[in-house]
Amino acid sequence: MNLDTKTMSGEETEGVSSFTVIKLPTYQKLINGTTNNQFPSIITSKKTLNLSDFINTIQHQKPWLESLVHMNGALLLRGFPVYTAPEFNQVVEAFGYDELHYVGGAAPRTNIVGRVFTANESPPDQKIPFHHEMAQVPEYPSKLFFYCEEEPGKGGETPIVLSHVIYEKMKVRFPEFVEKLDKDGLIYTRILGAEDDPSSPIGRGWQSTFLTKDKSIAEERAARLGMKLEWTEDGVKSVMGPIPAIKYDKTRGRKIWFNSMVAAYTGWKDGRNDPVKAVTFGDGTPLPSDVIHECLKLLEEESVAIPWQKGDVLLIDNLAVLHSRRPFNPPRRILASLCNIFAPIASAKWKKVSICSLLLYQGSLRQEYLKPTNLSRKFFPSLRVQKCALLNLKIPLIISPVPVAIAFANTPL
Repeated sequence: MNLDTKTMSGEETEGVSSFTVIKLPTYQKLINGTTNNQFPSIITSKKTLNLSDFINTIQHQKPWLESLVHMNGALLLRGFPVYTAPEFNQVVEAFGYDELHYVGGAAPRTNIVGRVFTANESPPDQKIPFHHEMAQVPEYPSKLFFYCEEEPGKGGETPIVLSHVIYEKMKVRFPEFVEKLDKDGLIYTRILGAEDDPSSPIGRGWQSTFLTKDKSIAEERAARLGMKLEWTEDGVKSVMGPIPAIKYDKTRGRKIWFNSMVAAYTGWKDGRNDPVKAVTFGDGTPLPSDVIHECLKLLEEESVAIPWQKGDVLLIDNLAVLHSRRPFNPPRRILASLCNIFAPIASAKWKKVSICSLLLYQGSLRQEYLKPTNLSRKFFPSLRVQKCALLNLKIPLIISPVPVAIAFANTPL
């Protein structure tokens, strides 16, 4: 393994001086042909840190860490003192993102501690194809954390690929297909049993999918996602869509290949599901098999896969990067946590923050001024109201130079 290191460009501010940027040429790709932009970014510690030091460094240097993720799509933290699931949970908490509850996802997962879950628990001999996490539902995470608690015996990498690169290359190779995909979107169909099926990569049962054993509550939660449920004798058929398959990343000003098309078409197969029927164009017409498999080849060609080491923490921008999983020989234990900067909620909610914490997110938010709402006039007559568009979610925020309450409203769960 070729390994080059360099410290951050001269900045010896608190925290940054503890980090060293690593280059692994065998496992990274250049972005725009420049050596300064490597996919993914990799950092390690320049000096010995305990967990408390590491947590404090993350909190102090969050804007810099986020800038790496924004620029390069993913960030691998390697060689830091993260040895257990509870310690990984502390690392996730240090970034301060809201948790996104796994409602509507297909993969079987188990909660380990706090906001930490197992990654997809499908059998080790099965490959999990490339996808954006929860791209088949309207509410998806903005950030993903993966953590290596136990290294694979062999294989088991988590390949990642830049979404905008796939869009651009697919548009050149299959312009008519991409035009129709952009116009019509996709429909995802899946048959779910009541209980989880760990033998299937999409074996999450409807009870854990919708976090209830009550069919009426499941229907309500599905409806909030725009999903239709058709009950059968031994389970339920879920139909999601049409839903966009190509999105516009406003924070970077480019289109992205934001879908689970290849994953559904090639991987949604078990005793209940036929992958060819699992995903169609938004008008119901079948997808061309040859194009899907060419897209699969392209994803593999453009991807990178860094072998896991115990203690690795991988932070992925879910709007920039698709990920997958290679088959492996046990043991292997990868944990995950799904996050949003601002998770949408159904009713007005108050949350104490300061303008300082909001400034940390300015690199990820596009702000537009709005007229004050009736709510803000009543409680904060002298304040400005802004709308922040993040991952296509429009959330009213009340901004003040002092700690204030933020009103989250009019955003359906």
